[in-house]
Amino acid sequence: MLLKLKEFISEKTILVRAPGRINLIGEHTDYNEGFVLPAAIDKAAYIALTPGSNNTIHLYAVDLAEEYVTAADAINKSTNLMWPNYLLGVIAQFQKAGIEINGFDAALIAEVPVGAGLSSSAAVECAMAIALNEMTNAGLDKLTLTKMAQKAEHEFAGVQCGIMDQFASMFGKKNHVIKLDCRSLEYKYVPFNLEGVKIVLFDTNVKHSLASSEYNVRREQCKRGIDMIKNYLPGVNSLRDVTLDMLDKYILPIDKLVYNRCKYVVEENIRLQNGCIDLEKNDIGSFGKKMFETHNGLSILYEVSCKELDFLVEAVKSNPLVLGARMMGGGFGGCTINLVKEEGVDELVNTVSLCYKNEMKKDLKAYIAVIADGATVIK
Repeated sequence: MLLKLKEFISEKTILVRAPGRINLIGEHTDYNEGFVLPAAIDKAAYIALTPGSNNTIHLYAVDLAEEYVTAADAINKSTNLMWPNYLLGVIAQFQKAGIEINGFDAALIAEVPVGAGLSSSAAVECAMAIALNEMTNAGLDKLTLTKMAQKAEHEFAGVQCGIMDQFASMFGKKNHVIKLDCRSLEYKYVPFNLEGVKIVLFDTNVKHSLASSEYNVRREQCKRGIDMIKNYLPGVNSLRDVTLDMLDKYILPIDKLVYNRCKYVVEENIRLQNGCIDLEKNDIGSFGKKMFETHNGLSILYEVSCKELDFLVEAVKSNPLVLGARMMGGGFGGCTINLVKEEGVDELVNTVSLCYKNEMKKDLKAYIAVIADGATVIK
């Protein structure tokens, strides 16, 4: 992968790597001030940044064979190309912080599959943040850089994402998942011992148009649930503060749909915390069962799955070599994440790929993900 950047590297070049991420349990909990359990993976974005001697910024997307040129003191959104915005947004955040950005050349390559729910955009943003921090000697800490990368996505890419993706890319640790409190941003590394087990991602190769609109609908439904409970309990500010008893008492008699949405989130937070206890005991089997439960909740209560995702989880459920599986990400497409005993991986990929092709008339992509360290300066 780095060979592709060879021609862009000189003695003055800063070379950085920032990974994509997976999320083991804790979906749609981030914007409800709950917990998530992500990990950085071995697929990453790389940026080779070379400081220039003038005011011009040259951005190169090596894989796309495209470039974008702008003046350092005239950073605006790109209207004709989307990819520069993930980089330009980070530059703009540094400038907002009062950090002077002079001209430079930056070449980008990425091995994080786009559209698979592995946060390729966060990887690019975090790589750029690390590179600029190094170039300017700004001395910003990782959390500040994480927040800048998130803001870049909000303001230049136009996606109101939570902080999980950028946090996992920046703070990832090999052989560990991150238990992240999305309210306080306190975090804890939890050991994830996968000896004899592989993380297999099945990419549906679909992204239904419902994804963005229904995401906003779910946020609104969760807010509605909070407002209903606040009528009786003013101290409740998010689903993080809610118990199942509260849902049964204040929401179920009035609105079954809102009840289902809120019930999933409350149960998912409980599931995640119990899952962390499983991991501390190195009980991957019990943890895997909770992944199946998560998928069931996302499909039935939260209704963000789709026929392709449901098919892939159903296809592995009865296989004794599959410890856990669920849809991952916002929903309506993307990947399922599977914990598979090593000896069963090849046969599983072949069998599920064939079944998926026959039933869904689509090709299935499979990736093996390895939990890796977060963003770092290579050179």
